[in-house]
Amino acid sequence: MVEIPGPNPGRTIRKKRAWKFVISKLLTLVVLFFVIIDPLTSLVVFFVSTKGFEKKAKINIALLSVFLATVICYLVLCLGSQLLELFNTDINSFKIAGGIILVILGVNMSLGKSINDIERMEGDSIHAVASIIATPLISGPATITAIIVSAAEYGKLLTGLAIGIILAVIWLLFYLSIRFHEVTAKAKTIIQVTTTLMGLITLAWGVNYIISGTQALSLFA
Repeated sequence: MVEIPGPNPGRTIRKKRAWKFVISKLLTLVVLFFVIIDPLTSLVVFFVSTKGFEKKAKINIALLSVFLATVICYLVLCLGSQLLELFNTDINSFKIAGGIILVILGVNMSLGKSINDIERMEGDSIHAVASIIATPLISGPATITAIIVSAAEYGKLLTGLAIGIILAVIWLLFYLSIRFHEVTAKAKTIIQVTTTLMGLITLAWGVNYIISGTQALSLFA
C-alpha cells in the first residue's frame, strides 16, 4: 500500500514566517516613504495652488504631478546603484549625506516651514504647479536618498511596492480634495499638526541614517 504524504507542517510554518517578514519590511518602507514624502503637505500645496482652476484643470494637475513623480522615483529605483558609481561614492557615504538632508527636512517640517510658503504658488500655470508638486515636494532629495538606501537594504521589489502605495495614496488624496473642496479647506490646521509630528519622525530617520552610515564607514576605515 502506497502512503500519500501529508502536508509538511515545518514548511508551512516557514512560509508563514517568510510572509510575515516580507509584510513587516514592506510596512516599514511604507511608513518611511509616507513620512519622508509627506502626502499631506503635497495635498495642502495642491489645494492652495489650484484654487483658481476649474475641476478639469485640477484633475490634469493631479495626474501630471503624480505621473512625473512616478517617473522620477522609478528611474532612481532602477538606476540608483549606477548613480552612486557615476558620482564615485558608496552607499554608506550616501547614507550620511541623505541623513543630513532628512534632518534638515525634519526640522523644516516640525517648524511648519513646508506649509508657510505655500501661498506663493497660487495662480501659477498648470505645468508649473504640477512640476513643483512632483519635485521637490513628492520626489525631492530626501525621497531620492530614501529610495537608493532602501533599495540597497530591502531590495528593489519591496521598495518599488512601497513607493507605488504612497503614490497611489497621493493621487487619492488629490482626487478627494477635488471632490470635497470645502472639507479640505477646513482641514489645514489638522494637516499642519500632523506634518509637525511627521517632521519629528523624519528627523529621527535622518539621525539613524547618519549613525548607520558613520558606523559602517568606521568599520572599513
